[in-house]
Amino acid sequence: MCQIFNISRSSFYEWLKRPESNRKKNDKELIEIINKIHKESYETYGQKRIKIQLNKEGILCSKRRIKRLMNENGIVSRLKRKFKATTNSNHTYPVSPNLLNQDFTTNRPNEKWVGDITYIPTDEGWLYLASIQDLFSKKVVGWSLGSRITKELAISALNQAMIREKPGSSLIFHSDRGCQYAAYEYQDRLRERGIRQSMSRKGNCYDNACAESFLQH
Repeated sequence: MCQIFNISRSSFYEWLKRPESNRKKNDKELIEIINKIHKESYETYGQKRIKIQLNKEGILCSKRRIKRLMNENGIVSRLKRKFKATTNSNHTYPVSPNLLNQDFTTNRPNEKWVGDITYIPTDEGWLYLASIQDLFSKKVVGWSLGSRITKELAISALNQAMIREKPGSSLIFHSDRGCQYAAYEYQDRLRERGIRQSMSRKGNCYDNACAESFLQH
């Protein structure tokens, strides 16, 4: 190795005998504390929560340094991915017929859209993503992210899709029977643009399989 790097053996061994720098010593002490906090959280804490806990213990450290030490030592946040319901079909809103009927084939853009809402666990809590996908191009034409699963979240994604794509009246929009999509405001927004609404049959996840499959990736 000394020959490869063109250095003398004596210089190499002298380098090995050098005492550790204060920075390295501090890193070793800090990683032990980080590891302890991480294990006490059942390996769910990420950089942000670990930094908060360090501050509580009177240890000031930058987020960048915590990230570096965690990466170097293979410490990863293992978030508990609990099931989070995103569909509430127990409502009194009118339910649209299943026009799509599991026919996911299309011949042109803006012929069939599918929408769904999923959840994203983060260090700060749950976030909800409403998205709309064009079955022809398979691209997301509208989306919205928020901390609450509301009709406004779904409408925001729809508005974005309509502004971007400017679909005609031949479009079918399909979703599950969730109250966000069945809400009068959502149905009115579709009706204003001449978009026909389609909804899955009760308890049949295959009716909206395209949207749900996309959001699981």
